[in-house]
Amino acid sequence: MKVLVTGLSGLIGGALRGALEANHELTALNRREVAGVRTHRTDLADLDALKPAFERQDVVVHLAAKAGENYSWQALRDTNVEGTRHVFQAAVEAGVKRVVFASSGATVAGWEHEEPYKALIEGRYDSLPSSWQRITMAMPARPRGIYGSTKVWGEALCRHFADTSATSFVYLRIGYVNAEDRPQNARQRSVWCSQRDVVNAIVAAIAAPQEIRCDGFFANSDNAYGYRDLRYGSELLGWKPLDAA
Repeated sequence: MKVLVTGLSGLIGGALRGALEANHELTALNRREVAGVRTHRTDLADLDALKPAFERQDVVVHLAAKAGENYSWQALRDTNVEGTRHVFQAAVEAGVKRVVFASSGATVAGWEHEEPYKALIEGRYDSLPSSWQRITMAMPARPRGIYGSTKVWGEALCRHFADTSATSFVYLRIGYVNAEDRPQNARQRSVWCSQRDVVNAIVAAIAAPQEIRCDGFFANSDNAYGYRDLRYGSELLGWKPLDAA
């Protein structure tokens, strides 16, 4: 397939490239050149400039984002709010069959204000009950911060464009992926996602049946002190994490 990836030069994009480039024709939509890959250079805030990159593409994987709370509202708005809308609109107008959206576990991280999730992310394991309710995809979003709120917006846009076009959308609530590829503290032990697990989740979303109009699942590793329910990814697409903290 012809696959356009936004943010291919990032950490997840680099890991994904190794899994895709042998069997698919890759194009990068990036602000800087990606060596060895045809790159369409532009900013996501410029809808007209990015539209040509979507022509004759089968799948779009939208990874590009300002991640975390250390950005201004203007930066989050331009990339995560307007930029995501532009990517989805361009994909729909170009007749792309599938869009895979990198959402985030930040869409539900607000639950960490409450017990037992607070104890989990603080590493207070002695105070934990013998079991705890996992946060499921059916539960209300509870974003942490403006960044998490922009990802809730992206998920809502997935639904809107799926309902009003022939393009199918799959979104992934991705956990904490890092360069070290291992958790570094208590919270990361709860929400960590290995590079291998996130890549496999994206590959599964790319290959999902076209009759899936709009759906999503948590992409986390199978962490002993995790609180996000990972069963739906298996039910939907047969994806299961291979790694664990």
